[in-house]
Amino acid sequence: MTRLSDSDLSVALKSLDGWSAAGGEIRKTFAFKNFVESIAFVNRLADVAEKAQHHPDIDIRFNKVRIGLTTHDEGGISDKDTALAAQIDSLA
Repeated sequence: MTRLSDSDLSVALKSLDGWSAAGGEIRKTFAFKNFVESIAFVNRLADVAEKAQHHPDIDIRFNKVRIGLTTHDEGGISDKDTALAAQIDSLA
């Protein structure tokens, strides 16, 4: 696992629908019908994140869930973040 260069990050983001890079992380906001669906998504995400031993920043606002991913040990965005982002997309 190594920190992604700007060009590698740009390529990786092209394969991740709706994810963007800012402030040293990749982020995406997911929208659901209601709060219960938001929480169900976060619970599914928690299982995947725990198995990967990579834990996102999660902000829940009623029917919206904002996810932020960065690899603190690498001081920025790594392939570990983009891999987890792809897994998170499959849960939504």
